Amino acid sequence: MILEISHLSKTFRSSAHIEPVEVLKDLNLQMEEGESLAILGQSGSGKSTLLTLLAGLDSPTSGSIVLNGQDMQKLSEEQLSKFRALNIGIIFQQFHLMSHLTALENVSLPLDLFRDPDATKKASEALEQVGLGKRKEHFPHQLSGGECQRVAIARAMVVRPSILLADEPTGNLDNTTGSYVSDMIFDLVKAHGMTMLFVTHNEQLAKRCGREQRLMNGRFI
Repeated sequence: MILEISHLSKTFRSSAHIEPVEVLKDLNLQMEEGESLAILGQSGSGKSTLLTLLAGLDSPTSGSIVLNGQDMQKLSEEQLSKFRALNIGIIFQQFHLMSHLTALENVSLPLDLFRDPDATKKASEALEQVGLGKRKEHFPHQLSGGECQRVAIARAMVVRPSILLADEPTGNLDNTTGSYVSDMIFDLVKAHGMTMLFVTHNEQLAKRCGREQRLMNGRFI
């Protein structure tokens, strides 16, 4: 078992005078190694909140997330940062590239955190895999939206994470570019035998995953 979510809930409290909002409600989920799972749901269903919790970027109100045998809620902030960098690859809708870094430097960033002596070589190879070997010295503002997302894909995969989390990765791209990028993600995941959780509202993309789960009003249905 690569991922196990047990009785996971998330409630947001903005102030004492406003009713708390329960975004996720008692979620249970398991994933096997090498499995691809689509989380479907409309805007406001809790998809992005779930992914944020799985990525270790926020903490649940209750419940547990066990990844690779590690209960993430039992880690300190420093331990969690290291665990996340080694085990979790994330592809965001908004790219989240460092504007002052080249494509190569953006991709090597997760490896640099651990002073990997082969960081530059591995980053260069990852960019080759997404067809950007000739654009590695370019900065994000010199790249198209599709190219920026391909850099983000390379960055997410360069550490060979235990799980790849994709949050509407084609949401900011036109149909043609989005189709190309989604093909690339699924092809790379298959080639490397990676485990992937793919958050989307796109029914066709969801069908490309081995399994689907649908979120509605914070619950799996």
